[in-house]
Amino acid sequence: MQNVRILSFVFALFFFPFANYASDHADPFTIDPDEQAANLTGLFFFPEGDQMIAILNVRRSLTGAPPYILDPFEFTINMDTHTKVTFDNAEDRARYGGTIVNPDGIQPDISIKIRLNNDVTVKEKTFKGLKNTENIKLYTGVRDDPFIFPKFFNVNIITMVLSIPKSSFSETQKNWLLWATSKRIEDGKQFDHVGRSNRTQLGRFEILNTLPPSEHVAAIKKAAESADKIQKFLQACLPPLANLNQLSGLLIRHYDYVPDVMVYTNQFLPGFPNGRRLTDDVALLTCNQGDCPLQENAFIDTKQWPRATVNDKPLLTAFPYLAEPWPARPQNPTPSCWPYIMQYVVIPVVIILALVIGLIVWWKRKCACHHHSHTEA
Repeated sequence: MQNVRILSFVFALFFFPFANYASDHADPFTIDPDEQAANLTGLFFFPEGDQMIAILNVRRSLTGAPPYILDPFEFTINMDTHTKVTFDNAEDRARYGGTIVNPDGIQPDISIKIRLNNDVTVKEKTFKGLKNTENIKLYTGVRDDPFIFPKFFNVNIITMVLSIPKSSFSETQKNWLLWATSKRIEDGKQFDHVGRSNRTQLGRFEILNTLPPSEHVAAIKKAAESADKIQKFLQACLPPLANLNQLSGLLIRHYDYVPDVMVYTNQFLPGFPNGRRLTDDVALLTCNQGDCPLQENAFIDTKQWPRATVNDKPLLTAFPYLAEPWPARPQNPTPSCWPYIMQYVVIPVVIILALVIGLIVWWKRKCACHHHSHTEA
């Protein structure tokens, strides 16, 4: 089985170059086209006066007008308020916002569940673990995508913005762990996850999308074992591919053994990785800690120089904070690979088969003629 995995990986390196992904906008990689509206694109959490603002965005690269396919899905913002977080490890604080002492014990103490109608109005909402829920303000609608990344300028997202009074939480609450999920109502299965920005969209963390945070570290350890075996094989037998694998971003790194959750504490100033504000330049901030695909792709996806470091539209200073949406225009269809398969696979194979068949026919005729001449003699 391991040999098969190695051969498959080598085949993939040659024939399937790694795609150009950004934020959670293109994650999970295998999402069904009919489920694009439930694709999670960003999670934000920051204080504003006596309120805590939580924002969950879905549906990348949106340009079309409603209705959308939203009714089959449920979106949940989870908060763990009991797990201990420490802040004396400078590396963990810079990369993740803090050190999670017992990652296997992460469980939601607060859950905000939202279902949307296909016109983006609220179908259902439930608040678990919060006080004074009647004072929670919820906005849902289409807004400009606030992600500071050229590939997603001039497009919209579907947003769910919550203004939660600080009095809804315990008066002694200092630390939060946050993550959001989307799941299908029909079978109850989770298929997308977002925690800290720029994590599950990285190829090595695709495995986390269907798992609760309490299982993330174990899954990462298991993936590391397989990745390490493949890398050792490549180093011994195919060094150039070992270098390519090193650059692919698929290898588990020593600092990866952390669940994909957002850390927020009111003990320090807000801003990524301490929560996330709409103005945070996560491409730069995550690159500073070792994950640079966003930073590099920001230059690849546009001819703009210098790189954009602010949103493409001015953000609002008041609720719901996200900029007004771009005018609706026809939604670009999902690109089809069939023209390329026809051009680069089917047509060449047909030509090769035709040549082979032609050679076989020619050879048989030649042999028949040679045999006939010998018979006459």
